[in-house]
Amino acid sequence: MKAPKILPWIASKAGISEELALNLWRRAASEAEALTACCTRSDYYRLTVEHFIDLAEEESEKYANSDPLTGTLSIPRFNWMRRYQERIWLGNLLSAQNTYRLWLTSWTSMITGHKQSA
Repeated sequence: MKAPKILPWIASKAGISEELALNLWRRAASEAEALTACCTRSDYYRLTVEHFIDLAEEESEKYANSDPLTGTLSIPRFNWMRRYQERIWLGNLLSAQNTYRLWLTSWTSMITGHKQSA
């Protein structure tokens, strides 16, 4: 998979070099390919982008681990947790929607007496 054109922008926002960003992208792509076993579907690309952003955040936290003025540790980012919770919430929402559709189809077919195709 070719690196996206937005890679230098993400690298500058994270405060890491473009070479490191490219290495992180390749790492995220290989791990996503290992998880999805396919490199052409949208799930693969989504997983690659999410994992790359997580890796870039980890690297930026390594470089900006502490505040140079006060010497105290900075507050860690929890974007990965927000994205994970959002995926869980969307999964529950889709599950409820599919359950409602199944229920509606069952009731409709029971009332009308014929089976509808899905």
